[in-house]
Formats: sequence, C-alpha cells, structure tokens
Amino acid sequence: MQELDQKKTIDLLNTIMEFELAGVVRYTHYSLMVTGPYRIPIVDFFKAQASESLLHAQQAGEILTGLDGHPSLKIAPMEESYKHSVKDILEESLAHEKKALKLYKKLLETVENASVYLEEFSRTMIGQEELHNLELKKMLRDFS
Repeated sequence: MQELDQKKTIDLLNTIMEFELAGVVRYTHYSLMVTGPYRIPIVDFFKAQASESLLHAQQAGEILTGLDGHPSLKIAPMEESYKHSVKDILEESLAHEKKALKLYKKLLETVENASVYLEEFSRTMIGQEELHNLELKKMLRDFS
C-alpha cells in the first residue's frame, strides 16, 4: 500500500463536508417551495435528502478530524434560480447529486491503495450518490 496523502484527503473531505452542508440548505429550501397535488410525498423526499446530506457531512467531518484535520465552518456556494416548479427543483437536485458523485469519486482516487477504510467509505458514498442520481432521473421521466 502507498502512503496516504493526508493533506489532500483532509482538504477533499472538507470540500465534501461543505458541499453536503449546502445540500442540507438546498433540500430544506426545496421542501418548503414544493406546491401542487403531489406536494406531501415530494416534501418528504426532500426532507429525507436534507437529513441524509447532514449525515454525510457529519461522516466526512468525523473522518477528517480523525486524520487531525480541522472541519470547515463554511458551506459550498449555492445559487438561487428562483425556479420552483417540481421539474426545475428535481433538475437542480440531479445537478447537485452529480457534483456530489464527482467529489466522492475524486476522494476514492485520492485514497485508493492507501487506506482500505477510506476506500470503502468512498465506494459506499459513490453507491449512494449513484442511487440518488437514478431515483431523480426516474422522478423526472414524467416531465419529459
């Protein structure tokens, strides 16, 4: 096994943490903006996404502090599109999830062959993000 690039790993985990915390805000906002006949199940979906984003941020933070890193107090930048149709919100969510997937893949590349635990964490998160992408694509099918 090779040596873990601790600084790069910590920096990436901080980026992931900031991104996931932005997801908490994003999905909470979306849950408040949904209207229409399917509001309740979609609101529940977004509330669950917000809770999961918080869990992911906490997991990344636990790992980075375990590596002697200091967790950021920032969140990733977010733009307000002011588009609140269910289709628009789902499309924005899919774009967010695709970025999350890229971050976890970058983490895997960084830790591969250096830490079995971090490889498994990365793979698990990649699997979860891929599932989110699939679910959002299925939710968007009726709008195309």
